[in-house]
Amino acid sequence: MSISRITLASALLVPSLLPGADHKLKAAPETTIWGYFSAASKPVLTVKSGDTVEIQSPWGNPELLSQAGVPPAQIQPELRLIAEKIKDRGPGPHNLTGPVAIEGAQPGDVLEVRIKDVRLDVTYGWNRFAPTGGFLPEDFPEPGVKIIPLDRKRRVGRFAPGIEIPLRPFFGTMGVAPPPSAGKISSLPPGLHGGNLDNKHLVAGTTLFLPVYTTGALFSCGDGHAAQGNGEVDITGLETSLTGVFEFVVRHDMHLKVPRAETPTHYIVMGLDPDLTAAAKMAVRESIDFLVQEKGLSRGDAYMLTSTAVDLEITQLVDGTRGVHAMIPKSLFKDVGPAR
Repeated sequence: MSISRITLASALLVPSLLPGADHKLKAAPETTIWGYFSAASKPVLTVKSGDTVEIQSPWGNPELLSQAGVPPAQIQPELRLIAEKIKDRGPGPHNLTGPVAIEGAQPGDVLEVRIKDVRLDVTYGWNRFAPTGGFLPEDFPEPGVKIIPLDRKRRVGRFAPGIEIPLRPFFGTMGVAPPPSAGKISSLPPGLHGGNLDNKHLVAGTTLFLPVYTTGALFSCGDGHAAQGNGEVDITGLETSLTGVFEFVVRHDMHLKVPRAETPTHYIVMGLDPDLTAAAKMAVRESIDFLVQEKGLSRGDAYMLTSTAVDLEITQLVDGTRGVHAMIPKSLFKDVGPAR
């Protein structure tokens, strides 16, 4: 590990890495931005393209967790310290670990984020709704919160007697800095920079492709989810604290306007708009563009294949900007390798 590649105090980059990680970024007030993405943020870690980084990201309001019944000893000290020390807070609710700069990334490139591992850091998750958010605030005028024990060995959340939620942990928020002209933007709505995508398919083994808008890309992540349903209708999933391992690759040969993703079984294209119909149309157009550019179809054939074999799913309905993603099965094509 080259000292010239690290821009953070060495105490925060400890050597006990998960297998395959080149760097470790520990959550602390000095390594956290709260509620926003900005090209003016100073990177807390700088790495080379191809490097792998382990990133810790605790999540939750310590006071609310305590009031909901989480024992004090089970609330991470990093989370308490971040909540206590950080005063520079943007308009969004998320504490995000980062940003990480990737050498060589320039506006117009794509940052390929290979999600190598996602680890559950605590034995509980939480779900909360409030009358100021969610898809049905008129039906639920009083707030509600539920602590859900996580069985990390069996990979289930014990929601209630006889009800278990399969755990598929992922980061609800992963993104890069927006263009410098955008200034400081909220972490709440997703956008062309990624951010609060809340896409439940972005689990370990998936690759996320993000357009780059500023030098170094400036990647940050947080908003851990142990599980989530498509739609995330009450404004939270099964929220929890996570540690992720990410491999960052700068792609000079790719040019995207909207984030994309790739799982072992599907290509994922995305639509984002405050209007759900407009978001769906954007996802369909992105599917057509993908099939034309990557698979050589005519636009008419791409439209027909999207109608006959591609699934549109509502990513989330509650973050101001609605999300719709199209799942394109790799099994449709003989060349099932990555669309690189």
